[in-house]
Amino acid sequence: MPRISHFDIPADDPQRAQKFYKQVFNWKFEKWDGSMDYWMATTGTEEPGINGGLSKRMLGQIGITNTINVPSIDKYSKKISEKGGQIIIPKMPILKVGWFAQCMDTEGNMFGIIEMDETAE
Repeated sequence: MPRISHFDIPADDPQRAQKFYKQVFNWKFEKWDGSMDYWMATTGTEEPGINGGLSKRMLGQIGITNTINVPSIDKYSKKISEKGGQIIIPKMPILKVGWFAQCMDTEGNMFGIIEMDETAE
């Protein structure tokens, strides 16, 4: 069963947001070595949970976005569309990570889907 595996926090001021999450929750941030300004967020290791990331807010981006691991991005993109959802950003590679798509459910909630694939370019 596909599960949420990652979250993304959009920020108008990424440094200010990182400071907030560090001071409140003691989260750790490390600059991702990919092609965009993105920081990986480590939320802890003692309790069950997931880690995520933080980036500069893109136009129209509101709220935290959860990303769900799926075995096939093509199959799930089709299912989402058939069941009344929308594909907002179609399948795109995340270098050496996998294939990603940004979606919207029937209630207007944004979420991502990802198919892990280290050969993605």
